[in-house]
Amino acid sequence: MPTHTRRTVLIAGLAMAVAVTMLTACATAPSPSTTERPPIVFMHGNGDSAALWQTTIWRFESNGWPRDRLFAVDQPMPLARDDDTIAQAGRTSTAESAAFLQTEVDKVLKATGASKVVLLGNSRGGNTIRNYVQNYGGAGKVSAVVLGGNPAHGIWNVPGFNERSEFSARSALIQQLNMPKGPSGEEVTPGVRWLTLRSDNNDKFAQPDGVWIGAPGKPTNIGYEAPALKGATNIVLPRVDHRETSFSPAAFAATWQFLVGEAPKTTAVTPESTVVLDGRLTGFGLSSLDPASGQFTNNLPIVSAQLTVYATDAGTGARTGEPVHRKTIGADGRWGPFTARPTMAYEFEITAPGYATTHTYRSPFPRSSSVINLRPERIAPADRDASAIVIFTRPRGYFDAERDTMRFDGQAALPGVPPRGSGVSSSKIKLTSEAPRSVAGEFNGERVAGQTWPAAQGNITLLELTY
Repeated sequence: MPTHTRRTVLIAGLAMAVAVTMLTACATAPSPSTTERPPIVFMHGNGDSAALWQTTIWRFESNGWPRDRLFAVDQPMPLARDDDTIAQAGRTSTAESAAFLQTEVDKVLKATGASKVVLLGNSRGGNTIRNYVQNYGGAGKVSAVVLGGNPAHGIWNVPGFNERSEFSARSALIQQLNMPKGPSGEEVTPGVRWLTLRSDNNDKFAQPDGVWIGAPGKPTNIGYEAPALKGATNIVLPRVDHRETSFSPAAFAATWQFLVGEAPKTTAVTPESTVVLDGRLTGFGLSSLDPASGQFTNNLPIVSAQLTVYATDAGTGARTGEPVHRKTIGADGRWGPFTARPTMAYEFEITAPGYATTHTYRSPFPRSSSVINLRPERIAPADRDASAIVIFTRPRGYFDAERDTMRFDGQAALPGVPPRGSGVSSSKIKLTSEAPRSVAGEFNGERVAGQTWPAAQGNITLLELTY
């Protein structure tokens, strides 16, 4: 991959990076009033869902952006094809992904009466946004774009290695998107303000070594700066991981500064007195081409699944009484609305044919949200010898043993998490006793406690972090 000259500014201070000095490729936008805030459409990454934008949306709301101007979308089939030119069950091409976003933006413009939207994308979502803006009429409907951890120049640039994947620097999409568009070789579509956010060296998909793509020790010919784009404002966030380029407080602060022209009042989440939760309950599909190959992620509803919510003791995860909410999932996939107590921890129990009964435990919700998406788990064949199974997961970032303070069931070393690097977002323990007991996961001050359940009866415990 050629090294491009890019304007880059380093933001110091991961947690509270609110004093941002921009070296911009375009003028800083004036600060609009609250009533003039444009609608924002949030596009998730490969295999992900709208749920990952939960805390980002909370931070926008906490700084006065109207809730009805914030739209996080769920792409039904969020995984990219292995080869963009060949149809693949349960996966989408770059063209299909861009067409999906085109439809969603048109819906938002019609619903709000706005003339243009702002687009925020993480990872593959950035490819989708760039393709939409450049090739699907988005340039006239988008005022600004923010891309976090976007593989703008690919994840690998290796001759003969899966060159038709959209993540290859040699793919038709990446080559076309990065063609010069101005006298200085700009790689971004003109008429739209562009911001890229990247890690200094901690993004698993912007690494010179192929360790995170299954080729340790092999050069990817991609550098840490690969997510930056010539013609954009390019910001480096120290030590953030791939997902944190979009979902961390530092990413929010840089995004707000870029859009509004001044630092946000806060990067914290401001609590609400009344909290109403909702989201979609979706599942996994089995590959029709090769069922033995396992499952693929999708954002399709599990119709007729049962969702039961229990209030729990935050210290132990034990239920404190009878169910506080029940729902049979319909065609829209929605499991709410549910009025929650903002200081209460909850267990979400999911039962659905073909899945384990999944007991998902979450820490209290300080604000309302309509993107609390839930998925049941399946028991892997290798785990069927366990008496109980507990998974500790961080959807909006990765575990970094060198950077983070973590404990899982009392142990500082999380199973499956390497001693160096940010590339694993979940850890699993297999217990040898069916006797129910409390189990907790801790990460940088957030603690989630749950109860174990017998695996032989088809149960899994999931401890899911919010931050």
